Amino acid sequence: MISRLFMMLALLHLVSNVQAQQPLRRAFQQEDVVIKTPYGNNPSTGHYVQSNDAKIYYEVYDGATRGNKQSIFILHGGILGSTIEMADFIDSLKQNFQVIAISTRGHGKSEIGSLPITYEKKANDVMTVINAIAPDKAIILGFSDGAYTAYKVASMYPERIKKMIAIGAGEQIPGLRKVVFNPKELLALDPLYWTQQKALMPQPQRLEEFWAGMETFYNTMTASKELFASIKCPVLIMAGELDRNAPLPTVINAYNMIPNAQLSIIPNTGHVCFLENFPATWTSIVPFLKN
Repeated sequence: MISRLFMMLALLHLVSNVQAQQPLRRAFQQEDVVIKTPYGNNPSTGHYVQSNDAKIYYEVYDGATRGNKQSIFILHGGILGSTIEMADFIDSLKQNFQVIAISTRGHGKSEIGSLPITYEKKANDVMTVINAIAPDKAIILGFSDGAYTAYKVASMYPERIKKMIAIGAGEQIPGLRKVVFNPKELLALDPLYWTQQKALMPQPQRLEEFWAGMETFYNTMTASKELFASIKCPVLIMAGELDRNAPLPTVINAYNMIPNAQLSIIPNTGHVCFLENFPATWTSIVPFLKN
């Protein structure tokens, strides 16, 4: 009986290891999608920086042609987000830019830290990386949680940000939406993804604690007129027409409140519009980056 139990545990351990060693994937990745570079777990390009109470992990990708040394910082989405979900952006941008892909605290190889989550803290994480990499003004591209962080960086450090692209992040005030994270349901959505991500995390045993903190944070955060009016750099606000996380009216509100904003709505797409229609998303971004 003990021998059989030991064999079953060993088999489960082996299956878990095999799953973790499969090519790194984003959440809900389709079988026909191939991501060649393990963004978020690439030892040849990975670095750490200490930001207050947490070590933050980031990767640097230099352009094949270095005539343009402009640095662009990539911020993925929250909770189900990871650096590898931004693969299409990194693949496209690294041809001509120095791309720095940051795993935000509590995601991938970045630590959670010991203090409550705020966008001020997350903005300071980003600025710590920017200060380590880019002496000049930087560009930020952020999605969802990463876009709200980018808004805060641009507000707090206007002299350091040249321009930014914010995807899937509109006006947000308490009570506008109710965020509830059920750990069992989240883990069951994509078990292989979570097996891989937990293998990267410095403290995977704190994941549910982190989610509980993020649930409280998301339900009490404010991103409205005071924040948006303080952003001085050019901002390209993007969203999917059918985005339920950042409904169109909230995105248009943000656009109207930011002094120097452009707006791009990707038709017939949801929250992760760049995965549903990357060509249309990229077509909007290219001229913004050139100007």
